[in-house]
Amino acid sequence: MTNILLVTSSPRGAEGLSTRFATEIAEGLKARLGGALVTRDLSAKPPPHITQAYINGRGVDPEARTVAQAEAVSLAQALVDEVKAADVIVLGSGMINFGPSSQLKAWFDHITWPGVTFSYGEASGPKGMLIGKKVYLVAATGGVYSEGAWAAFDFQAGFLRHLLGFIGLTDVEVVRVEGTSFGPEAAKGAIAATEAQVRAVLDKAA
Repeated sequence: MTNILLVTSSPRGAEGLSTRFATEIAEGLKARLGGALVTRDLSAKPPPHITQAYINGRGVDPEARTVAQAEAVSLAQALVDEVKAADVIVLGSGMINFGPSSQLKAWFDHITWPGVTFSYGEASGPKGMLIGKKVYLVAATGGVYSEGAWAAFDFQAGFLRHLLGFIGLTDVEVVRVEGTSFGPEAAKGAIAATEAQVRAVLDKAA
């Protein structure tokens, strides 16, 4: 049985192209592989920005935590548990001001947890602990950032791949939907190209 975690984060909700295609991949994988699908919609229920209660609370014995610390750590633990339980993670991200949404960044801030999702080695430096999982990253952008003049300003896909790799999620396949802001015909072509990418992903998984 394959456990699939779908994480969507577009502020546009269901109308966001990253949400649309990430959902198609997750549901398609479930249909082909069986198993369970858990959805974490960060747009509908955004995690709070991390605070001192979380930073201090995760380093305190559970019985010594304040109420605020316990609540903050409990949320982070729930998010981490979802990732740990997943065999496959499908992550949808729409570019906001050249990077991921603040909702998605807050999710990463909660799950990037020393001693839980990564460790510090004495000589080798940090080491990710969430290994052996497949990640599909759906990155949506109005412009074209995979190549050309604007590639240097893609602070979304590369940044997210770095964060994923830092916690051990190194098997990442990127599905792009880009160039949708250049008029109706360009958007139609971009969506068709992404649909082809999604079909290829699902065909490989079948």
